[in-house]
Amino acid sequence: MQIKNQEKFIELRVDRDFGDIINVYFEFFKQNLKKFTNVFLSYNGIFLIGLLIVSYLLVSGMIGLFTDNQNTGINTLGSDSESYLMYLIFGGILFFIIFLMVAALNYSLSTSYMIKYEERKGLNFDKTDVWEEVKNNLGNIIIFISILIVLFLGLMIAAVILTFIPLAGMIAQYIIQYFVMAWIGVSFFVMLKEKRGVMDALGEGWNLVAKNFWRSVGVNFILGFLIGLLFMVVIMIPGILIGLYTFHVVQNDVDLGASIVPTIIYTLGTCLLLIIAVYSQCLSQFVNGLLYFSLHEKTYNLNSRSKIDQIGLKDQ
Repeated sequence: MQIKNQEKFIELRVDRDFGDIINVYFEFFKQNLKKFTNVFLSYNGIFLIGLLIVSYLLVSGMIGLFTDNQNTGINTLGSDSESYLMYLIFGGILFFIIFLMVAALNYSLSTSYMIKYEERKGLNFDKTDVWEEVKNNLGNIIIFISILIVLFLGLMIAAVILTFIPLAGMIAQYIIQYFVMAWIGVSFFVMLKEKRGVMDALGEGWNLVAKNFWRSVGVNFILGFLIGLLFMVVIMIPGILIGLYTFHVVQNDVDLGASIVPTIIYTLGTCLLLIIAVYSQCLSQFVNGLLYFSLHEKTYNLNSRSKIDQIGLKDQ
């Protein structure tokens, strides 16, 4: 089994250009889809249940407000409406907390998974090895995510400002967005792979990405767009079914509050959407993993030097 996995190993520490990174990404994705999905489901069980609860609260609140407003025919909020509003508020707060924890966990899992793949030269590792990598770096991960929240708040403010600049502002907004995605993703790999402190990792990540600005932005833009398309394809069938059900509800003036069926359907649909969104985030971090290994090799040339040294030793 070990020999078989060695033959399948995709060399990550290679200085690749724009097109090669995209090609290797899909090769890596195809090879690791089953194994990483197993890791994803194994360590997200309790959070997936949490997302289901959040979905129920949000859907129940929305349906309750909608039906209550229809029944009363007035805009003032009664006691029932206030209860449904509390569902929405509590669900929204719980969603923010759970989604933040889930995002941090899976950002770490996808990074640790790729690091183990590179270290073991293939698929010769267990899901527990991936979790151990996360657990051993938990302190730095929490600090990193905390800084990340502040950075994204700053990015949102910048995005709002840029919206007042026609066209050029929109282009600048996307460039900054994908640069920050590359910088954060590469820095996270630096922190876990090279065992650096948070600020040191952010500095090294900036150094790698800034020197290869357009490659970093372009890879994140193209693969982000393709992952988005894949996301749309995956949710197309359940989306169409929910859309048809919604059309049926509207056309036949169905009382949503009279049956539990609409709540179940919309809850499952919302939960599925959230789970796929989290999973697609993992796929996005794989993009930055390939970018990290490629830019690191371009900058330091360690893998090529190691191979040259090995050849020299064999010739002696």
